[in-house]
Amino acid sequence: MKTVRDIMTPTVTTVSPDTTVEELGRLFLEKGISGAPVIGPDGGLFGIVTENDLIRRNRRFHIPTVVRLFDALIPLEKSSAVEEEIRQMSASKVSEICTRKVITVGPDASLQDVATIMYEKGVHLIPVVDSGSLIGIIGKLDLIKGTMGEGKKQ
Repeated sequence: MKTVRDIMTPTVTTVSPDTTVEELGRLFLEKGISGAPVIGPDGGLFGIVTENDLIRRNRRFHIPTVVRLFDALIPLEKSSAVEEEIRQMSASKVSEICTRKVITVGPDASLQDVATIMYEKGVHLIPVVDSGSLIGIIGKLDLIKGTMGEGKKQ
């Protein structure tokens, strides 16, 4: 049975938290990638940033619904959600748009495990970590390529 180690991409393009959003966009286009792990100043995994994070930054601003009661305006949504939306839309650095709670897998995880994680968690790019160090990355296409070869007798 194939494992993550068999199909992961071992050469990983990474960015730092201080990478600008513009630099990130150019990097994605130049390298033809859809995301990159964010490596902090200590060399550890700080987060992950994907093309979805860039797209989210450019979406239309949702004006919160309010109810007028006497002379007060009462928002029907949490103000923290609106504040977060404004923060992401005005972001200039990767640290402001990246996902900090990163889902990772080890090199010996099965392809079934990875497929389950991708489906259940809604992620499409997963860093591969061994003993606390980034050793690769696995994406949807890697998984598809890895499973296409299984079951064929040569």
